[in-house]
This record gives sequence, structure tokens and C-alpha cells, in this order.
Amino acid sequence: MPIAKVNDLDIWYDTQGDPAHPPLLLIVGLGMQSVSWPDSFCNGLVERGFYLIRFDNRDNGLSTKLHHLGKPNTLLAVMKMALRMKLAAGYKLDDMAADAIGLMDALDIPRAHIVGASMGGMIAQIVAARYPERVLSLTSIMSTSGRRGLPGPTRAARKVLFSAAPDPTQHAALVEHFVHTMQVIGSPAYPTSSEILRERVSRTIKRSLEPIATTRQLLAIGASGDRVELLKHIGAPTLVIHGIDDPLVPIAGGRDTSRLIPNAVMVEIPGMGHDLPDQLAEEITQKIAAHCHAADAVSVTVAAMAE
Repeated sequence: MPIAKVNDLDIWYDTQGDPAHPPLLLIVGLGMQSVSWPDSFCNGLVERGFYLIRFDNRDNGLSTKLHHLGKPNTLLAVMKMALRMKLAAGYKLDDMAADAIGLMDALDIPRAHIVGASMGGMIAQIVAARYPERVLSLTSIMSTSGRRGLPGPTRAARKVLFSAAPDPTQHAALVEHFVHTMQVIGSPAYPTSSEILRERVSRTIKRSLEPIATTRQLLAIGASGDRVELLKHIGAPTLVIHGIDDPLVPIAGGRDTSRLIPNAVMVEIPGMGHDLPDQLAEEITQKIAAHCHAADAVSVTVAAMAE
């Protein structure tokens, strides 16, 4: 099992593709595992010439679980966020960004294309802003700047996000719970069949299940504040991809991210929700590949001019 020692944690990772190709680091979202990236998405990037690195964020998957941090009071945290009160968290998004850089160090990767989805997009934004020398390009998918006042999740999305999961010993009920969640927040124009969702959910649950850790990650988002000022200082070529019909992180979050990052390119996809459906894999991976290859070409040109 590939494990990297990063910031006193065990970070599970895997790689796909030719190590001689440009490295592309995938940062997954809230409560998700590295294997949650759809095969069609990963294969599309590898086929387009990238060396793919994906990993389990701290406190999830097969990476170190931070049990000693205990179970957060979700209701209290939500109330504090609504009242704009300071939140205490065992770790913040900056710590998770440092994990991503630590993994690159462990794998001896000086620079990489950084792609993050949802919470992973937030982390990727921080990586690009705080570690500019390590970033070839940034792609932020279905994420947000975190600016106060932006629209929040729809009522249905909020309901499934905060609904209690069944007892972990009730595997079938647990699978149906997460399948329903994915159906509510997924792409209305590109639905994924219940059978495929059940297979994916069952596989990830058997691999690892840590609902409390997801709550701790949610608290990390709330305690980290917005990235409005940070985004203004990102110099890496940036692509922002967002579904117009995203019910969990409305497109206003992506538009604000694009507006704040200098020269960012915004791609809005009709019918796409808060997922990466197989039907859109070719379109999305093609756009990411074109963006990254263009950034590589600029980097090579600048390096040649400096010689």
C-alpha cells in the first residue's frame, strides 16, 4: 500500500500514467476518498498525457484518521457560522494544502498541475496562492471563494448534507443513504444510474468509513474563512469549471472565484450538478488537458527566454 509520511501523518496515494509526463495532482472533496474520482475522468487525463497523482486527504480514506480530535458539535458549528462567530477546529484547509505540498515533496515532484473539486478546489486554491513556485496551473471544479453572501445549497441539498447517516453496521441502508445523497446533488441532465452509484458507494464504504471525520472536515471549511483576498494573488494559469445546475455549491461560487483570480478562464456547463458524470468526462478532461498543456508551453517558453 503506497503511503507517504507527510506532516506526521500517513497519506495514502496512488499514481497512474507515465512518470515522464507532466504531473497532475488531484485533490478530492469533502468526505470523499481518492477512489471517488470517476475512472472515466482519471483515464481521460492519463490518455491526454498526464502523470496522475491522487490521494486520501487527512482524516479520510486510508490516510491517518485524527480520532483524538473527537466528534464536533455540528449544530453549534452551523449556528456559529450563521452568526459569524469564530470557529475552533482541529485543523484547517491550510493544513490540508500543506499535506498536498508534503506529498509532492515525498514524491520528489517540484511542480505540478493542481486540480481540485469542491472542498478539494478550496484546498487547490490555497496551494496555488501560498505555494506559487510549486504550481504549473490550477483547475478549480465546482468550488467557491467562500465569500459571505454567496448563495448556499438548495433546501434539498442542505437536507441531505446534514441528514444523519444510518448505523454503520446496516450496510444496505448506508449505501442507499449515500446513493440518495449523490442523486440529489448530482447532474440533472446527466444522471448516473442507481446501479452504478450503489457499486461505487459500496466499494468506498468497504474501503473506509469515517462519518465523524467528514464532520471534522466540514468544520475545517467553516473555520478557515473565505479566500477572497488570497485568490487575488494567484498567478498560475487558472481554469474554473462549474455546473450551472449545481445544487450544493451554486454557480455563483465558481463565478466569484473566476472573477477574483487574475486572468482566470471560466467554463460553465449546463445541466451539470455537483458531480463528474461519465457523460461529461470527455468534455471536462479535454478542457483541463488543453489548459494544462497551454500552461506547460508558456512555462517552457519562459524558461528558454531566461537561459
